[in-house]
Amino acid sequence: GFMVYQSWELTLVSLATFPFLLYSTYLFKEGIRSSFTKVRQQVAKLNAFLQEHISGMRIIQIFNAEQVEMKKFVEINNDHKKAHIESIWYYSIFFPVVEVILASAIGLMVWHGSNMVIRPDSPVSVGTLFAYILYLNMLFRPLRMLADKFNTLQMGMVAAERVFNLLDTTTTIENNGTYTPEHIEGKVEFDHVWFAYENENYVLKDISFKINKGQTIAIVGATGSGKSSTINILNRFYEIQKGHIKVDGVDIRDYDLSALRRSIGMVLQDVFLFSGSILDNITLNDPNITKEQAIEAAKLVGAHDFIMRLPGDYNYKVMERGATLSMGQRQLISFIRALVFDPNILILDEATSSIDTESEMMIQNAIDKMVKGRTSIVIAHRLSTIQQADMIMVLDKGEIKETGTHDELLSYDGWYKKLHDMQFKRSATA
Repeated sequence: GFMVYQSWELTLVSLATFPFLLYSTYLFKEGIRSSFTKVRQQVAKLNAFLQEHISGMRIIQIFNAEQVEMKKFVEINNDHKKAHIESIWYYSIFFPVVEVILASAIGLMVWHGSNMVIRPDSPVSVGTLFAYILYLNMLFRPLRMLADKFNTLQMGMVAAERVFNLLDTTTTIENNGTYTPEHIEGKVEFDHVWFAYENENYVLKDISFKINKGQTIAIVGATGSGKSSTINILNRFYEIQKGHIKVDGVDIRDYDLSALRRSIGMVLQDVFLFSGSILDNITLNDPNITKEQAIEAAKLVGAHDFIMRLPGDYNYKVMERGATLSMGQRQLISFIRALVFDPNILILDEATSSIDTESEMMIQNAIDKMVKGRTSIVIAHRLSTIQQADMIMVLDKGEIKETGTHDELLSYDGWYKKLHDMQFKRSATA
């Protein structure tokens, strides 16, 4: 405004290059945003690679794959470096361009201003020309700094955008249910259930079965047949696309999520233990579970003796993921954990697969005691562990092929009979 007041004509000439500054700033803004996005993506890839390979270092060393994985790291790190260099390249171009535009503006102003000064009636003096050089610097320098600060802000916005996209991801199960019964009997019913992890690639197709209170159903089938998916949707870790799953005649979507999961106990094949004491891993820091209850459950499972042999017994500190315990010991702790929470529905997902024969016999006795009075769903590859189940369901490619007791299925001479013969033939050969 002050420049226009001094001389509108000289101001227009001086600002003739201003549109070029605005255009170059716009190009810089778009380019630097793209490069910042690439930087954040490469940082994420680098962090994910490091986390995964540090956690799996033992596997890398076992298979002598250090050099191969190092080459992968170098490639990812080079991509990370290139993304940073690209962002620096935009800065190295933008700031010289601003200087050239400023110099051009001063040159135009001096050229036109000198012609004005030599006019006899000109309001512009030599002092005005020198003042305009300062004015232009006072105008362009803050604009350059503002563009720099804006793009620094933009880098933060790119990082924030990734965080907000993660926060806005609706992959969690919505807890819209309000039904919170004090006690669940344990009757489970699958009514024409269809389920897919993505789109319409169904992994469970028209699944229907019923389990009454206190009954045990065993689910068998080849890898990828949908056994684990069946128990995942019962816990509402995923939502089904078609059909209904009912517990005590009530759709599980009407249950409060905490109330539903509190009544379902799970023992998984891959046991996860937290850093802390064995007692903490059994109770999960639930103040309602006492140490006496944990000891009683451990005795029932048959794990009390091995825990007492550890330094500090129930206060023995477990390293991350239970690295200081054997797979069988971890599995035993998971049994105790399931037992102390006293669930009405018990799910055993390949619970004895990581245990030796001696421990399996001990666990089997404990399972027989645990399932009494509880509705139980057992997933097993070892058919010898499920022969006493009230019902056995054979899955293949997400479809129910056969249902019945052990003796009934053997008499059908179908899918179960083939699985049974193959498994026991291998055992006899071994």
